[in-house]
Amino acid sequence: MAGHVAVSLPLLKDDPYFVEQRRDLGSRLNTVDPRLDLDKEILRLKKERNAVILAHYYQDSEIQELADFLGDSLQLAQAAKATKADVIVFCGVHFMAETAKILNPDRIVVVPDMDAGCSLADGCSPRDLAAWKRLHPDHAVISYINCSADVKALSDVIVTSSNAEKIVRSFPADRPILFAPDRNLGAFLVKKTGRHMDLWQGACVVHELFDEKRIVQLKEHHAAHGPVEIIAHPECEEHVLRHADFIGSTTALLNYAKGSKAKTLIVATEPGILHQMQKARPDVTFVDAPGEDENCKCNICPHMKRNTLEKLYLCLRDLKPRLEMEPDLMEQARKPIERMLSLS
Repeated sequence: MAGHVAVSLPLLKDDPYFVEQRRDLGSRLNTVDPRLDLDKEILRLKKERNAVILAHYYQDSEIQELADFLGDSLQLAQAAKATKADVIVFCGVHFMAETAKILNPDRIVVVPDMDAGCSLADGCSPRDLAAWKRLHPDHAVISYINCSADVKALSDVIVTSSNAEKIVRSFPADRPILFAPDRNLGAFLVKKTGRHMDLWQGACVVHELFDEKRIVQLKEHHAAHGPVEIIAHPECEEHVLRHADFIGSTTALLNYAKGSKAKTLIVATEPGILHQMQKARPDVTFVDAPGEDENCKCNICPHMKRNTLEKLYLCLRDLKPRLEMEPDLMEQARKPIERMLSLS
């Protein structure tokens, strides 16, 4: 990116706060009685706490089944804003829980595992984004929701893959734009809208590892048994997207799968979504797109999968790890999020 110098960023796991959270979680996991019916206990505690469980489609299936609301980033932000619960349990990754807290500053927000981060958020520091902004003072800053609260606070508006095209088109044609932090979603939007944007060079560790050759071979193999389609999330690299029969957000992929005439669907996104696809269309064969290494399940998000039933039970039992944020930061970050919601 023009004028940007990459720096080495501390990961969530290196922050002293998260080190302490991890140590505390490890000790509390030892207190979980293996004889407990965790599903039953979670439902009991949820009722006692007047809690709501929000979960992303990329969570493990057993967590999806317990969620009060299941969705993608936009839907979860909307659900967080609308909730009347006293406690929000967020089964996703850290930036998603931050968004829920920003929209509900007076409510308790807990997460099963505070270490559940995001490679996109980790790769875009507020210091570097601020420096990039100074180099382009006339540019609007549009940030993908996969970023930290500090980066949101520096942005003019937040977008998700569901609403990004609409929001980009809402800016005057002569207004230059900086788009962060996902270069692949940004490039997809440039192609869709015809708008030039300067792109931050970040990428999702899951979506950048799908293998073009193996996906094409997989399609050819399944084509011998009936119609087959490839559907992909726009966080994927362009060499994967060009083979896709449909490109869309997680929810858009799910909705497309519900109406597809294909016998087999190859899905290029995190495979957690396959649980809902299979429930909706048991007559279709769903195949998660392969990564570069055939011996590695590289398409599984290691951060999303940090959350488990045991950790979900503990965060409801103990109301921790609890997400706390500075009021001034929440106020600044709320403005671009609210703008997104109003445009959605």
